[in-house]
Amino acid sequence: MRKAERIKSLLLLACLVAGLLPLPANAAELKPETVRAFDHYVHLLEMRMDEDQHSGNFLYIDRLPGDARAKIYEQIRRGDPYIQPLDIMENGSPVPIPSGLIHHWVGISFIPGASYSQTIKILLDFDKQAEIYRPDVQKSKLLGRDGNKSKVYLQYLKKSLVTVVLNANFDSEYLPMGNSRGEIRSYSTHIAEVQNSGEPDEKELPVGMDHGYLWRLNSYWKLEEKDGGVYLQIESVALSRRVPTLIAWLINPIVRNLSRAVIRNLLASTCKAVKSDAPAGRDAAAGGSQSCLLPPGP
Repeated sequence: MRKAERIKSLLLLACLVAGLLPLPANAAELKPETVRAFDHYVHLLEMRMDEDQHSGNFLYIDRLPGDARAKIYEQIRRGDPYIQPLDIMENGSPVPIPSGLIHHWVGISFIPGASYSQTIKILLDFDKQAEIYRPDVQKSKLLGRDGNKSKVYLQYLKKSLVTVVLNANFDSEYLPMGNSRGEIRSYSTHIAEVQNSGEPDEKELPVGMDHGYLWRLNSYWKLEEKDGGVYLQIESVALSRRVPTLIAWLINPIVRNLSRAVIRNLLASTCKAVKSDAPAGRDAAAGGSQSCLLPPGP
């Protein structure tokens, strides 16, 4: 009898991991308190960004001690990106996110031989993001632009333990800071999971009443031209449902690896697009034939 119960438990776990067992509707419901907690987290993050800006720390690594900062800059210029998970603290403690999970990452790479104007052109070409960031982005469209503010549609495809398709709309704002620095801030305004993608009965699930793979996503791009190229930084903050305790030991490492891979792919794909768009002869003359990123580690 005990053996049968163990087998049943293992089968239940396997079904949960594979996404084959439907979860109760309220298990993945986006609750108002979860949204408020995410908004508070973002507020604290942007306060940190503003403080960094006032202190003269443009890139995230500029806030690090001198020796550590110098080593990381050298690492990035060698073609090895700096990618780290982050966590905003409040009064020395993590910010509680009831019924939700924050995924906060920063990644920085160097595009040798690139110029600021080349790089910002690629980042603001929203219609081509599906081409640049495929397969993570399947569709992209600029819905409207008013000065430096844009409304953008993206369709994401994520493959891990399950395949997930998401339709997402963003409000994006470009913040130029002279000829060598700039920032793009993007805030999701609508994220819906797509059921039966590509099939005749394809439809969006109600927002906040789905599997909870991604409920919110804010992205903060920064770029700075110096040292014979462009430093490119992406800091992203995403909100998903909390992983059930029963399978957290298995799922959390997979989620971290997936998040790291997404950041790395964003940096590598942007670098590739910038180099492909470079005027003939400029890339090689400026040393741009160097690889943007080293091959992924084990």
